[in-house]
Formats: sequence, structure tokens, C-alpha cells
Amino acid sequence: MSVVKERTGDEQQVGLKRELGLFSAISMIVAVMIGSGIFVSPTSALERSGSIGLCLIVWIVCGGLSLLGALCFAELAAVVPRSGAEYAYFIDAFSPLHRYFGQLPAFICAWVFVFVLRPAEVAVITLTFAEYAVQPFVGLFGELCPDTLNQVKKLIAILSLGLMVYINITSVKLYVKVQNIFGVCKIAACVLVVIGGVYWLAIGHTERLQDPFKNSDWSPGSLALAFYSGLWAYDGWTAAAIVAEEVQRPEVNILRSILIAVPVVTVLYVSMNLMYMTALGTQEMIKAPAVAVLWAERVLPSWLGFTIPLGVALSTFGCGLSVQFGVTRLCYVAGREGHVPRFFSWVHFEKMTPAAAVALQGLLTLLCMLMGNIIELIEFASFLIWAFYGLAAVALVIMRRTKADVHRPYRVPIIVPWIVILISVFLSVMPIIHDPSLKYLFILMFILLGYGFYHFYVYNKVKSKFMRKLTYLVQMLFLVVPPVELENGSEEKANR
Repeated sequence: MSVVKERTGDEQQVGLKRELGLFSAISMIVAVMIGSGIFVSPTSALERSGSIGLCLIVWIVCGGLSLLGALCFAELAAVVPRSGAEYAYFIDAFSPLHRYFGQLPAFICAWVFVFVLRPAEVAVITLTFAEYAVQPFVGLFGELCPDTLNQVKKLIAILSLGLMVYINITSVKLYVKVQNIFGVCKIAACVLVVIGGVYWLAIGHTERLQDPFKNSDWSPGSLALAFYSGLWAYDGWTAAAIVAEEVQRPEVNILRSILIAVPVVTVLYVSMNLMYMTALGTQEMIKAPAVAVLWAERVLPSWLGFTIPLGVALSTFGCGLSVQFGVTRLCYVAGREGHVPRFFSWVHFEKMTPAAAVALQGLLTLLCMLMGNIIELIEFASFLIWAFYGLAAVALVIMRRTKADVHRPYRVPIIVPWIVILISVFLSVMPIIHDPSLKYLFILMFILLGYGFYHFYVYNKVKSKFMRKLTYLVQMLFLVVPPVELENGSEEKANR
């Protein structure tokens, strides 16, 4: 969250600096949507659908459904032009409905995203980056034992996490430059797969396309799981809405960035899956530790082999950087609302970035990395993401009534939020039905713990000496101040 100081006479005006243009907003959405999954393991939909033809239909439909959800968020961003995406929408839609429970959905959203889900995601993304960053140099580590090699990878992951934190603390301009460069490289890697696949087909390798719907599994259960996998792969289309206060002309550019980025990602996902499936068999893809690397060994000339691991590394680093950027903005907004300690909404007095929020995410991500296997942590918490998307669609329906007079650059057909609500119910319930496990009891306990914090520290506003001391320590350590102090800075100087 970049804050700009402008002098008007003897006063200082403080406001959010809009650094993200249309290209940067598009790049951010693409960066978050395209992580390592499309390169490493895009096989769940194929395994569930059973055939090339049905799998491609699943990917196309999932792209269309994701676009519907993104269009709902575009309208919501115009009605509630604040950062935080669904968190901000919950505040405006539900808070007026009930004094006690109205803010609870927003608090739980921030509680899950800030303290568990996003740090765990960035940890997995960063570890994947390290895995592929060392591949071009694997010969140098050939004599190392597996345990030592794993330690090297973890060290690289920690260093890359430190670099992400440094970029996001330093300035939004630096983040924009790095993100745009990595976004272009990511698209280039995807295009390379598509071009290589077209060449593979052009030289006559079309045998796998002779009967594209052979072995299709049309059973409702398998199709449901295939769509479940596909929709999760498209997650990330809320990226521009999360940082709405930093997007130039958000009422126009958020919608435009969605209309460009989501179809582009859909075309890339469908095309890349088609190219994978024309060169590799179903079982090969399912068993491959990294589908794109196996595909490159078969299709690309040897001198181009390094490009895929490099593409995965760049893709994962850019994705992790953007996910961290977005969640720190959520943390910033939650700090302004008092749902997390308020010093997380304070800004560095020179760099004008939410340094404490960035540092918190870096620390939580590091803890997740040191925990070891955190894939399950993401799997059992991720089903809540679409639950929050569904609540955001409910918020849109509510605000069609409560904010009927607010100017909307465009209105999504009312059937669209109801479709999103149905999808969210499906994606939230399906994991529990498919794999009923005690791990979901843990997330329930975590939410109940969050409710306890909400009741005592948010609603009842219980104060403690520890928090006062922690606030002072954070302010001294990260050199952060409340933006209001900057606004009144000249007045304070005059009074002295």
C-alpha cells in the first residue's frame, strides 16, 4: 500500500499512491493465477475426466466460470472502491445488518488469509521456486547427499523469501517493475510450450488426438472432482481488486484487467494442456513429478531444455511476490478497521510502504517453511477461499438493494452472482464429502479461536499493556507511523 505525501500550502495531504496502471493490473492477475501448477502438475482434471476431449472442455468451462466470479468482483470494486477485495465488501454489506455479527465475516476472512492461508501458499510457492532454480545447476550438486541438497534448496527458498520481503518493503515502484518483467517471462514460457506443441503436431504426432473422447468418465462424481481441480487452478482473479486503492482509474481498469487477463490465462491453460496431452500419455502425465520438464525432454531440442525449469522458477517467484503483495494490503486494511493490531496499517516514514505488515507475512511464511510438509495445511484451508467468494457474491446481491444509488460503471446480470454462490457451495462442500477428515475439525477450531479474539479484542476492545509495548517496539523497529500523523505533521511542527 503506497502512500504519497503532497504539500498544499502549509499542510501535508496523505493519500494512496496509484502506481498500478492497466498493464500492471493485468500482470498482477496473471502472476497470481499462473503459478507453478500448470508447469508441474496440471493432471488432476485429466485423471478425473479420463480423456483429452473431456479434460479440455473442463478447462474451458472452468475459465468461463472464473470469469463470471471475476466480473462480480469488478462491480463490487466499483461500489466499494477500497483495497481488501472480499474483506472490504463484507464490511460494507454485512456491518449495517447486525451490530455484533455484521463484522464477523470480514474478521474471519482476514484471520484465515493473513495468518494461515496466504503465508502457507507463499511458503509452498517459494519452496517450488528453489526446487526449479537449482535444476540447471544440478550437476554442481551431483555429489551431495539428498539431505544436504534439500538443505541447499531450503536455504535458497529462505533467501528468495528475503528478497520478496525486501522488494515489497522498499517501494511499490520496484514491485511493479519486477512483477512486470517476471510476468512477461512467465507468458513467454507458456507461449514456448504452445509453440513447441504446435511444432510437435505439425511434424505428424497426432495419434493421441484420433479419438479425443475415448475413456471419458461422465459420472457426476468424477466430473465434479475434475471441475473442482480446474477451478482451483484458475484461482487468483481477485488480485487487482485486492489492491483497488493502488490501481489507476480502478472503476475502469479493474474491469479491463479482468476482461483481458482471465481469457488470456484460459487460452494458455487450455493450449498448454492440449500440448502436454499430445506428447505424453495420461499415465505419464499423472506420474511425472514435473509435467512440463518431461514434456520439454521429449519435444524441445536439448539446447532449449533449461528454459522450462527457468520458466517455472520465474513463474513461482513472481507468483509468490504478488501473493505476498496482495495479502499485506489485506493486512493493511484490516489494521485500519481494528481487526488486526493497528500498527499493521502504519507506513514507513520514508519508503511509504506498510513495512510491519510485510514483515509479518515474511515471518509467518518462514515459520510455515520450517514446519516441513505444509501441503495439507493449504488443502484443508483452501476450501474456505470459495466460501469467501460465495459470501462476496451474497454481498453483491445485498448491496444491489442497500447501495442501489451508488454509481456503477457496469452491472453484472443478477444471475451471475447466484451462479457464483452455487459454485462456492459446491467447492466448499466437495472436499469434505470427498475426503471427510479430522483436519476440517482443526480449521473449525482455528475459526473458533478467531471468534474468541474477535469477541474480546475487536468487539469489546480489551486493552493490554503487552500490546502497547509491542506497538512501541514495532514502531521503533520498522520506523512506521500512522498516516494521520503525517497528515498533521506540519501542524504539530507549528505547535512546537
